[in-house]
Amino acid sequence: MKFNVTIKPAWHVSRDGDAHLSLPGLLALLAMVDELGQIEQACAQLGVSYRHGWGLLRTGEEVFGSPLVSKARGRGTTLTALGKKLLWADKRIAARLAPTLDSLASELEAELLKSIEHKEHILRINASHGFAVETLRGFLVDNDIPVDLKYRGSLDSVASLARGDCDVAGFHVPLGEFESAAWAQYMKWLRPRKHRLIHLAERQQGLFVLPGNPKHITGLADLTREDVAFVNRQPGSGTRILLDLLLEARSIDSSRIRGFQNSELTHAAVAAYIASGMADVGFGVRTAAHRFKLDFIGIARERYFIACNASAVKSAAVRGMIDIMQREDFRTAVSALPGYDGTDTGQQLTLDEAVPSG
Repeated sequence: MKFNVTIKPAWHVSRDGDAHLSLPGLLALLAMVDELGQIEQACAQLGVSYRHGWGLLRTGEEVFGSPLVSKARGRGTTLTALGKKLLWADKRIAARLAPTLDSLASELEAELLKSIEHKEHILRINASHGFAVETLRGFLVDNDIPVDLKYRGSLDSVASLARGDCDVAGFHVPLGEFESAAWAQYMKWLRPRKHRLIHLAERQQGLFVLPGNPKHITGLADLTREDVAFVNRQPGSGTRILLDLLLEARSIDSSRIRGFQNSELTHAAVAAYIASGMADVGFGVRTAAHRFKLDFIGIARERYFIACNASAVKSAAVRGMIDIMQREDFRTAVSALPGYDGTDTGQQLTLDEAVPSG
């Protein structure tokens, strides 16, 4: 028996305590109109009547007091500025809440399995949020390996493994000049004789900028410009650790960066924040920039590892996870993510092999 729980955010709007609107149906229609340029075609694609679609639009315009679509001869139907703003707001909500909702869904799947099939041991994963981790969870579920995935920062994930609160922990380490400094933070909890690593992916981190790079941002030094607004990742995340190291090495004062204290919990949330026009630049993995149609300026490469106790490598759940990671179809799926390289995915390493000496 296999359960796949999905939890999606849904928001509602009321005005003056009177007019009330549930957004999911309207947002789906606006997204389809934006894609197809015709209300009739959008309704047909969604499987709703033309009358129902117009009813949604009229209700939305009544609640907001402003048009959501504009029809022009020869140009079809386009979204107004308000219609586009609603779509971007929904994308930001989804990007911000996705890790929490995915974690809750994973927890519910695990509880259902415990209750119905009486499975006591379920693979507990604490990991920094990333697109390869999302891919791994999907493969685990498809291969009937029960999993309870909780997203948290890299440092918190490794600390949870050391406390015994999870079976495996996902974290990432930059390659190159900051590798030793980053490892030093994780080695507060990792022990060479106690822990093993499985390589998940190599990936690219860098700056997200709006399409066409209208502010002409070329590197980290531009973050201190008065005309540039930045959005950050939360303290404790591996991406924030890398950014702090980069700024320190280049003698860039973070207090001069406008928006440095504004933080989001995922790469996708940072990308959505910028794409919606609320900031000019952020820092994260290339995949997120690609999904939100942003331009990307590469800064650094890093390795993402899954850590576990050496004694757990032969357990059924961890062994099953490793077997999946070593499969060619999983490596191909990882490499298909923009900015990711799955060449060494599934390789097992000791800490002595992974951590640079000296």
